Amino acid sequence: MINKIDDVEFTRKVLDDLATTATIDSKRVFATGMSNGGIMSYRLASELSDQIAAIAPVGGPMGTDTCKPKRPVSVILLHGTDDEPAPFKGGKGKGLSGTEFYSVEHSIQAWVKANGCEKEPVVTKILDTVKDGTTVTRKTYGSGKEGSEVVLIEIEGGGHTWPGQEPRLKAVGKSTKNVSANDLMWEFFEKHPMK
Repeated sequence: MINKIDDVEFTRKVLDDLATTATIDSKRVFATGMSNGGIMSYRLASELSDQIAAIAPVGGPMGTDTCKPKRPVSVILLHGTDDEPAPFKGGKGKGLSGTEFYSVEHSIQAWVKANGCEKEPVVTKILDTVKDGTTVTRKTYGSGKEGSEVVLIEIEGGGHTWPGQEPRLKAVGKSTKNVSANDLMWEFFEKHPMK
């Protein structure tokens, strides 16, 4: 914790406060984020699983060695294989932080284990409708506890970008137009409310 700020507890208090002022379906609270925000969504899923139904990190692998949710939390991870700031295979990222990252595979396997999902995924190639130098594969690890699943949207040739959106900086790499992160998340979250 930098400056002794507990981001998970802060998020818990924000959610608790929102529930006093707005009508919130407590079974449908989800987390997403890009890069560091994606990494944070894993922490919320692990440490705040009593309030987070499912997560959808983009371009951010898990930042911890393990995850220990109190209940199964479904995960859909979208990540480009050519992501240099947060390398798909792990290792030192290029750019501002030079952070040492866990691999996407580490992230997937940690949540497959935590959720009790099947060890072998169902692999589906997404139709390459836009010739933008990327191809997309969906790997679904299903049959987890309480209907949970872990899904990897692997973007071959994709950079540190939000799928379906033009990147703000060309230096971060290619962004696929073959899928929309927004649409995939909406579909996934609709399917995975808290049980």
